[in-house]
Amino acid sequence: QVQLAESGGRLVQAGGSLRLACAASRRTSNTYRLGWFRQAPGKEREFVAVINWGGASTYYADSVKGRFTISRDNAENMVYLQMNSLKPEDTAVYYCAADSGSRWPPTAAYEYDYWGQGTQVTVSS
Repeated sequence: QVQLAESGGRLVQAGGSLRLACAASRRTSNTYRLGWFRQAPGKEREFVAVINWGGASTYYADSVKGRFTISRDNAENMVYLQMNSLKPEDTAVYYCAADSGSRWPPTAAYEYDYWGQGTQVTVSS
């Protein structure tokens, strides 16, 4: 079992930067992909980015490509989401999630087995 906990969410001005962190409760194998999703009020949970824990493969949603970067520190069981050039439409609760499947890239929420509690990111204009 994998437990995940996000941190780093806060209020930030449009155009600013923020780094979110996700800590895993145990070391994951290279079969786990770690992803970021977000959900704004009244909207469906949407895919943001994913990284292969045991490799170097990443994939991003078109809405964040070129602005966000997902990275990992396997020794510390951490995954990060560096968010640059933030926009008000990035405002949402951000969740990290773990996928034990094999399909690449996993972009649907139902593909993920474990979820964190979420961290609020608010981008002001």
